[in-house]
Amino acid sequence: MFNKTLVPQSVAREIQGMIQSGQLKPGEKIPSQREFSQKFGISRASLREALLTLETLGLLKTEAGRGTFVASPAATAGTSGHMAPWRYSDSYSVFDVFQTRILLEGEIARLAAGRLAQLQLDKMEQATRTMEDCWASQDLLANVEADLEFHGTIVSACSNAMLKALYQTVRDQVTETQRQPIPITDPERMRESISEHRKIISALRSNDGQRAKLEMETHIRNTARCAGLEP
Repeated sequence: MFNKTLVPQSVAREIQGMIQSGQLKPGEKIPSQREFSQKFGISRASLREALLTLETLGLLKTEAGRGTFVASPAATAGTSGHMAPWRYSDSYSVFDVFQTRILLEGEIARLAAGRLAQLQLDKMEQATRTMEDCWASQDLLANVEADLEFHGTIVSACSNAMLKALYQTVRDQVTETQRQPIPITDPERMRESISEHRKIISALRSNDGQRAKLEMETHIRNTARCAGLEP
């Protein structure tokens, strides 16, 4: 039913669709993991990953001892939402990850300048437009996927193989920091984030590595501030 390499993302998209269509209603308890995994024909591990992604995005809420529920509209996408618990607290704090992102992605952006093909720059422009459109339609999964594509394209052009490998090592944690602030991101902050992406693209189009580094560091710091952090 689903592409095996993208099972959690595919299932998360399916469940998001059920929420948006009203098949799963705000405040409703979702089916048990056993029932849901059977419905989708997937492992419980893949289902748990999908549910954790949707919880981080503020679409689901887990209550201890009660189960997992569909979040109310007032608790999603930048209104009165609350961020989900940080998934990697047993290894690194969210502050540590944002701080590492500033150092790592700033330098990666500097070293990618002058190495991005026109096709890659256009791909980043398209990803930024997709982010904008998907935020407007509240397709939060696709919004974040486009954000991941934007940042991943820059990483792919970095001239330093070790920095690229380091990025891959912490990619799961980095990805989570891109999802984590979504429930408390208001429309104005999303507009600013999209504008920051375009400033990064402009610097990279100009082959200005120092400006690309500065714009990337500013972008990540502002995202961290959205999450209530000052790395």
